[in-house]
Amino acid sequence: QVPLVESGGGLVQPGGSLRLSCAASRITFSLNHMAWYRQAPGKERELVARISSGGNTNYADSVKGRFTISRDNAKNTINLQMNSLKPEDTAVYYCYAPLPNFWGQGTQVTVSS
Repeated sequence: QVPLVESGGGLVQPGGSLRLSCAASRITFSLNHMAWYRQAPGKERELVARISSGGNTNYADSVKGRFTISRDNAKNTINLQMNSLKPEDTAVYYCYAPLPNFWGQGTQVTVSS
């Protein structure tokens, strides 16, 4: 069973919205500070948003005010609501759990007209 499984990616027009989800298993989810990262072609993987075990959040400057990260400890899931999407948001988005350093397989988000 894969520990982290992302879903919700796809193709969307600029200004549109997508909601990504990450379902976790085999980890102590409630203690994990979960995060979303992304990697665009030819670029390094970068942090998009993080949510602590207590629900505190922080965001990359490039997505502040547009993206919202949330978690549901009862369902062992995190979500990333992405609004006002821009072409520069195009990337593979990865879910990450630092305990014990698990990455999801990634989901492609493409913003294009």
